This record gives sequence, C-alpha cells and structure tokens, in this order.
Amino acid sequence: MDKLPKIALPAVFILIIIVVLISKSTVTVDSGQAGVLYKQFQGGVVTDEPPLGEGFHFVAPWNKVFIYEVRQQEVLEKMNVLSSNGLDIKLEASAWFEPVRSELGKLHQEKGEDYIQRVLLPTIRSAARSVVGRYTPEQLYSSKRDAIQQEIFDETKKIVEGEYIQLNEILVRDVTLPPTIKEAIERKLRQEQESLEYEFRLVTAKKEAEKVTIEAQGKADANRILSASLNDQILKDKGIDATLELSKSPNTKVVVVGGGESGLPLILGNN
Repeated sequence: MDKLPKIALPAVFILIIIVVLISKSTVTVDSGQAGVLYKQFQGGVVTDEPPLGEGFHFVAPWNKVFIYEVRQQEVLEKMNVLSSNGLDIKLEASAWFEPVRSELGKLHQEKGEDYIQRVLLPTIRSAARSVVGRYTPEQLYSSKRDAIQQEIFDETKKIVEGEYIQLNEILVRDVTLPPTIKEAIERKLRQEQESLEYEFRLVTAKKEAEKVTIEAQGKADANRILSASLNDQILKDKGIDATLELSKSPNTKVVVVGGGESGLPLILGNN
C-alpha cells in the first residue's frame, strides 16, 4: 500500500503526457477547408502531395497543419482611381475567388496565409486603375460599366492565375463621380433624351404630312384621268340615260326626242 502512491504518480504523469501527445497529433479539417502540412524535420511545407482533406487526421506532434478556406470567397475593395482626363473617381468592386486546391502547399510556401492582402487586392487595385484610366467620367457613369468590369476581371485573372489563385468574377458595385461632374452628365443625358423625343415628333409629323400629300395627289390624279375620259359622246349617252329614267316618273307628261340644243330629249309637262 505504501508503494501505490509512488507508482500512481508516474502513471498519472505518463497518462498526461500521452493525452497531450494525442491532442497534439490530431487535426480536424472542417467542411470547405483543406490543410497544408508542415514537417518540422522533413523539408518544411509539403508541396508534392495533395493537401489534407476534410475530416480527422493524425499528425506527428512536432509537425504543423495550416488550415485554408477552399470554398469560393468574396473580398470587397474600395479605391480611388483616375479617369482618362484626370478626375478622381471612387470605385467599389468585389472579387469572387478561391485558392487552387492542388497548389495549396505552394501558395502557403510562397505567399502565406495572408495571400489576399499580399496578392489579390493589390492586383485588383492595379487592374482597376489601369482600366478606368482609359475612360471618361461619362463613359464610367453610363454606357461602359459592363465593359470596365470585364476588363478589370481579365487583367486581374491574367496575373493571379500564376499565383495559385482562381478568380471567378469581378463585380463593379459602385462608381462615384464628383458631384459637379455627375450633375453635368445627368443634365447632358436629359438634354439628349429631350432632343431624341423632339426628333421623333418631327419625323412623325413629316410622315403624316407625306401621307396627306400622297392621298391628295391620288385624288387629283383620279379626277384628272376621269376628266380626260369624258368626251361629248359619253356626256350625251349619260344624258339620254338620265332622261329615260326621268321619263319613267309618274310626273312626266311629254317626252320630245332631240328637242334640246345638245340633241338630248326634252321632258315637257307635269301632272
């Protein structure tokens, strides 16, 4: 019984050491994450093997595991850029990205865990300044937003692809111009819209006038053709037809054929 405390103390001590070693030798990688293994005595960061996937892993207690988010992430950047004529423009853009899983070891070794601040954001700022510098404030405010967004994406992607980062999208969320410039552009756009409306009204009125003219010309041509076709014989025949119709009337008394100066029948007498 006297020896029991002497045995129990080392056993407890050994048990504590085992628990500590086990806790230091296990790593849990959560969903949407991957782990980069760092071997203290075997060359450092492991770059020739896939990163540790999701789940529970045993690792030597003297080694380390660096956890990275490998799902798509978003980073928002607000910056001041200059337009083609040197005006200060405030631009707000966000990037959708994710690290290249198969190259996670190289990303950690060459860029580190703060690769977003070291690589991605500076590249976005550089690309945005380069692209916006090609456009006027008016183009930035109105018609060229989509083109600018695509160009920033293309220039950023070209650089970060070689830095083990997969860029999925660049979104230009806001472009803020100096107030005086914004007001001038809006005023110009209103004037252009009013001018287009006025031109539309003029074109509509012109077409209506042309329609009326064409209709009037058609009627005039029809009357001219009709007048040209009416000779003396046709007029006499029409007169005879009319006289015959009148003779059938119960009010007609006497019909004298050939009694008029024009040779048309005369109708004399009434009931």
